[in-house]
Amino acid sequence: SPKECFLLRFRFLALLTIQIESSEYCTWPLRGTHMAKRGSVDISNTNSYIKRSRLEEKSIMDNSSTISWGDWMGSWKVGKDIDQEAERIDRQKAAFGGETISRLKDLNVLILGCRGVGVETAKNLILSNVGGVIICDSETCCTADRGTNFYINDDHVCQGLTRAEASQEELKTLNPFCRVDIVNENNLDDLLLSDSVLGTGRGFGAVVVTSLQLSLDIFDINEKCRQNGIAFILAANHGITSSLFSDFGISHEILDATGEPTRTLAVSNVEVLEKKPILLKISGYPEEKRVVIVTVAQIEHGLDDGDIVTLDDMRGELESWNGRQVKVKRVAIASPTAAKLDTGGVAFKEALKLPTPSVVNNFQRQYDFYKEQHETSDSRDEKFPVRCITMFNRLALVLDDESETLNAFLSYQVGGLLNQVRPPIKKSYKSLKETLEQTPVPQMLRGEEWELGHGIEIHLASQAVLDFYKSKNYWPRLHNDDDAKEFTDMCVCLSESRQAFDGHCWSQKVEWGFPSGESRKLDRKRIGRYARLFETELTGFCAFLGGAAAQEVLKKSGKFTPINQWIHHDESSLVVDECTSNISSLSDSRYAYQIAIMGKDFQERAAQQRVFLVGCGALGCEYLKGLALMGIGTGRNGKIWVTDMDRIEVSNLSRQFLFRQDDVGHPKSVRGALAVQKWNASLKIEALERRVGDETEDFFNDIFWESLDLCWNALDNVQARRYTDSKCLLYSKPLLESGTLGTKCNHEVILPFRTSTYNDGNENDEDENQIAMCTLRSFPYLPLHCIEFAKQSYFSDYFEFGPDQYETFRTDKVVFFEQLDSMDCDEQYRALTMISSLLQIQKQATG
Repeated sequence: SPKECFLLRFRFLALLTIQIESSEYCTWPLRGTHMAKRGSVDISNTNSYIKRSRLEEKSIMDNSSTISWGDWMGSWKVGKDIDQEAERIDRQKAAFGGETISRLKDLNVLILGCRGVGVETAKNLILSNVGGVIICDSETCCTADRGTNFYINDDHVCQGLTRAEASQEELKTLNPFCRVDIVNENNLDDLLLSDSVLGTGRGFGAVVVTSLQLSLDIFDINEKCRQNGIAFILAANHGITSSLFSDFGISHEILDATGEPTRTLAVSNVEVLEKKPILLKISGYPEEKRVVIVTVAQIEHGLDDGDIVTLDDMRGELESWNGRQVKVKRVAIASPTAAKLDTGGVAFKEALKLPTPSVVNNFQRQYDFYKEQHETSDSRDEKFPVRCITMFNRLALVLDDESETLNAFLSYQVGGLLNQVRPPIKKSYKSLKETLEQTPVPQMLRGEEWELGHGIEIHLASQAVLDFYKSKNYWPRLHNDDDAKEFTDMCVCLSESRQAFDGHCWSQKVEWGFPSGESRKLDRKRIGRYARLFETELTGFCAFLGGAAAQEVLKKSGKFTPINQWIHHDESSLVVDECTSNISSLSDSRYAYQIAIMGKDFQERAAQQRVFLVGCGALGCEYLKGLALMGIGTGRNGKIWVTDMDRIEVSNLSRQFLFRQDDVGHPKSVRGALAVQKWNASLKIEALERRVGDETEDFFNDIFWESLDLCWNALDNVQARRYTDSKCLLYSKPLLESGTLGTKCNHEVILPFRTSTYNDGNENDEDENQIAMCTLRSFPYLPLHCIEFAKQSYFSDYFEFGPDQYETFRTDKVVFFEQLDSMDCDEQYRALTMISSLLQIQKQATG
């Protein structure tokens, strides 16, 4: 039905505003607050907006020769009201680690293009506290830009400012400790090669191209980046298609591939098997060779083949092995498929506690029994079916094949630890030009589309659109059928010209992600639509790409693994009615691009939507932004309610981009609503400070819930999620559910009579082993929260930070003072005080 089509497109755009921080996804339930009842503020007719102070840049660059990098940073704000940098980024430090945060301070980033993707990327990087963000976009602002760039207003359009000029002032206010500048395209070549960008003493660490629709030669820029060790990121949204490309050059070192904490395993037994049993399966290990098997106390060791561990706390004759690094491999055992062994059962887990020879003997008897049955059955001519079961409490040590080395472990008696080590990984990446040609099966965001080869059309179109501009000196025009036909023909010719070359991207059948070499017809409809909608952007795609591109830039620090060069996405379900009268462009409308893709009917229904947003934190700010840019709740019957009981803290400013220093101490919902209403004065929005729960059902009553079209959760605790889900089920309302924790995120679309509900799952607060920081600081309500607070406030200082600083000071004073220079005054004082205390303790102990 039309309503279902509308809901499908709306919820898709809504989901895209969850900014993906990494390629890992999970469904972590997030904790939150116990909120007290307060009043509400209706600002649907409020025209006033609290003016934020515009602090002038203090020029100190004249003394740049004597001022180091850290000295001039933060010059956007001066005086007693300056917000402390360390407090702003303390939650980022918990997610990334102090070493990564220090590296980010040395990072200058150039962003080419300042439409939707450009401003989103710039915003995210500035909040991430990189050293400097320089934007380049000389195109004049137009009204349609206001649909994706939230910092462009009518005055900027009337004054004829460039997109970069219009965006710079607001971008500066996001973070006083990050330099924000604009550059002209004419100075780009010299700037790229400079080893001191704008007097910072650093060159560029990364370049982000945010659109293919640039007059610049992006191939040349990519080559210069590769030659100078600069990461090159391409993030482009054109119509309903988005693409992300990452090139970290010829050699890039990854210091921490996953960002997950390393594991420490307690050793419960060490055995030396004179001959590896045939049933025991160890990858790459020869049969009947001596092998050292380590049994750990944990049920699951969580390590993979080839991981490195350091031996520690070994005793007796093995004490000399402490500190040595050893490669480990998983240990599996063969079991007949017919045995149908329950590996999750108590009996199996108890059996694994036996010595390894006993475990092997038990499996051997089972193996012989079922094999004898097989040989006497009717299927005896068939292969005996066997499966390998990994024993997650055992690891094999990969050691030199010397008797003396292996014999040392015969003396094991008790104790020992295995500490996981993540050695640096070096990877090499191909150039933009090379990958556009030699990526036979481009990766898609959805795995099933990648397996079917749907990325081939997008990949060919990405190359063809650059060729189109080179030959025509203009880009494919909006809804122009002639351009679309010519563009499609170019894609067909491009595909045919590559067919003879091995490993190139051309139109061939793909099965399970592998090219077959058999030709197929290109999807001319998809390619033609790419050309007709090339000029447009959608705010949901821009938010997604801005988050993903910013995260790729942060990987320049060596934290996390970059994407495997290309990822595409194409969402054809957003286009339903392509009738000319429905999608004709409105040149004087901020929703022009949205209408050009989804039509006037969609825009009219969007304006009449009544949306309840629960939560106005990091996700809530993003969702409010998306609703305002899309024009949700701007019609006669439309309205948005946003509720959040939290007050704004300084630490919120690094993620919740609607707030500034002047907002600290004020309600999140009120200030967030004021900010987005400034962007879109037609928005009808009411800010509430009410908890959504049983005690507020006098306000959130039947009339309220019945009037809604959509409920949208931006919560951080399971209890509130369950409550809103129960209400949506009772009143048959769609629910959008999402959450983040560090670099992980989850989302879920819950539709009445179509999907399972949130309460059908098993999530609860007790299952979670991490706690939301806002809960810890503002509303701790469980004993666990108090324990964690004490741990973070005292334990980390005296048992982690202090000893780490002392050890660095003791072993390498040069490195210590380099680290000290990168700290703020408070951290420096804390480090030196703790080192002094430890020195005093050592002096007293030694007399």
